[in-house]
Amino acid sequence: MENENIESQELAVGTFACSSCGADLKYKPGTQHLNCAYCGAENDIPQIDVDIEELDFHQYLAQKTESEESITAKFIKCDNCGASATLEEDVTATNCAYCASPLVLEHAKEEEVIQPKSLLPFKLNKNDAKDQFKQWVNRLWFAPNDLKKATLNFDHFMGVYIPYWTYDTDTYSKYIGQRGDYYYVTETYTTTENGKSVTKTRQVRKTRWSHASGQVHRFFDDILTVATRSLPQKYIYKLEPWDLENLVPFDPSYISGFIAEKYQVNLEEGFEIAKDIAEPEIRRLIRRDIGGDEQRIISLNTSYKDITFKHLLLPVFVCAYLFKGKLYQFLVNGRTGEVQGQRPYSWIKITFTVIAVLLLIAAIVFAYQYYQNPPPSDY
Repeated sequence: MENENIESQELAVGTFACSSCGADLKYKPGTQHLNCAYCGAENDIPQIDVDIEELDFHQYLAQKTESEESITAKFIKCDNCGASATLEEDVTATNCAYCASPLVLEHAKEEEVIQPKSLLPFKLNKNDAKDQFKQWVNRLWFAPNDLKKATLNFDHFMGVYIPYWTYDTDTYSKYIGQRGDYYYVTETYTTTENGKSVTKTRQVRKTRWSHASGQVHRFFDDILTVATRSLPQKYIYKLEPWDLENLVPFDPSYISGFIAEKYQVNLEEGFEIAKDIAEPEIRRLIRRDIGGDEQRIISLNTSYKDITFKHLLLPVFVCAYLFKGKLYQFLVNGRTGEVQGQRPYSWIKITFTVIAVLLLIAAIVFAYQYYQNPPPSDY
């Protein structure tokens, strides 16, 4: 990879002017242009045919102070949950997208971060996300009726570009383990039949263990790791898969009208997460390499070579809402409409369902006993 010194670039959010009337433009999801809310003009985003570059992991860590590919942007940090995100120029008051806490706009400050190499633009708009959320709520079993009513006028959606890292790496894993092969032996046992003691035989499965060692190789392409701590990990990973084949080179125009979060998981921390994501596949390859009917992995040592990375942004509609005094979060994939999130339960519905199930079981048992032992006939 060529080692080029790249100057910091300024990330301007919400400052693109309409070529017809001069008003501020916003990115229109699902398109390649900015839309003017005043005159209706559509301003194309210039499309540059360039490859999305992978950066060398170790080279960046060693030389980042000399050759840092970065952007400078104004971020505001939430005092409650710690998330840092951009703001549009004309915002005078707003709440945090992640915890619904009011943001103190005076706390906004400029920070320098690694420049995203690419992003997936929003494909769905806010109304599309609301529709997906309502459908999701209507499918929830045991959701309170009040929640379904509340979603009719629900409008607390924020489109956020969530920071991610992707890593490519060659892995070489040396292992020591054991291979287990099944074999069968004939076993004699005594049992009682018709009041008499009888001797019988049966086949019993045993496992013969033998030493195993070796090395497996695997190239991992685009191990995707979330670089935020402000969203529930078990939900944000369930938003996958992402159509990463449709990534476009980073352009601030796509962020106009949306929020971009600053990464909270740095480059090195992200790679440690990527290792955890890769490990199950490495273990699967080792078990296949050992062979046999069962496998044991006693020790494992993996080296990672030719590591490259990308910093990218993926589109998510985020909502934090209070329901009966408790905070809930849900997420909508801005490309596919996949919905994941926390939900309240109606304990009244659950209680009535349990009672109904118990009554049904009791009725089945009674009917079974009745037909097995019918009452005597009068005739």
